[in-house]
Amino acid sequence: MKEINLLSEGVDALRKNDKDIESLIAPRAEEVISRLTSYINEIELFNEAYGLVGAADTEELVVKHILDSLAPLGIISRLLTVNCLNEAHETQKPQIADAGSGAGLPGIPLAIALPGFDFTLIERMGRRAGFLWNTKASLGISNIAVEEGELEKTSPERFRLVTFRAFKPLEPKLLKTLFKACVKGGIIAAYKGRREKIEQEMAPLKKLSLLECGWEAIPYTVPFLDEERHLLVIKPPKT
Repeated sequence: MKEINLLSEGVDALRKNDKDIESLIAPRAEEVISRLTSYINEIELFNEAYGLVGAADTEELVVKHILDSLAPLGIISRLLTVNCLNEAHETQKPQIADAGSGAGLPGIPLAIALPGFDFTLIERMGRRAGFLWNTKASLGISNIAVEEGELEKTSPERFRLVTFRAFKPLEPKLLKTLFKACVKGGIIAAYKGRREKIEQEMAPLKKLSLLECGWEAIPYTVPFLDEERHLLVIKPPKT
């Protein structure tokens, strides 16, 4: 199938371009592609009814959503490695949140690639949360949980990393909510587009103490996509 070949080629390209992605995917490459393929099928089965993603066809779904979710995997892995160095005493897997998960992007592709971490997909819309529960069961992914509700109502200080994609523009209230969800030393990682647009979004926040630890927009490349993409990394203020 053309689109599945595209997925495999895209994942191979990510592996070649980042040694950390290679080390994560190589031992489980067949499993990862199989589960991602099943996930794509689930999205296509329910997309029309639930309005899960904006994609004209399977090729666009693969490139703009699945591969885009996986493209900064190496960056995220390195952030988590540094962040968890002093947490070897923990008995549970480190926790990651996908805020406003929608169709499970980027949470489900990341969870497939990072079985050593537990993911919570937070989604306020009931029918989309239902899709996520169904997909978890259908794909047999043991390291994800689904939480129906607003991010604001989730328990505080739970997550080592909170990520989101196509969620909301950053503003003070949202930033405080994201920080509240992080454990001490946690990280926010937002999928974003052009650097210029990120600068515009962050400009009003620069004067606030919320950004006292600074931020970094790390570029990443999505196979077959000629668009500027960045992972916006923000650390909560020190307390």
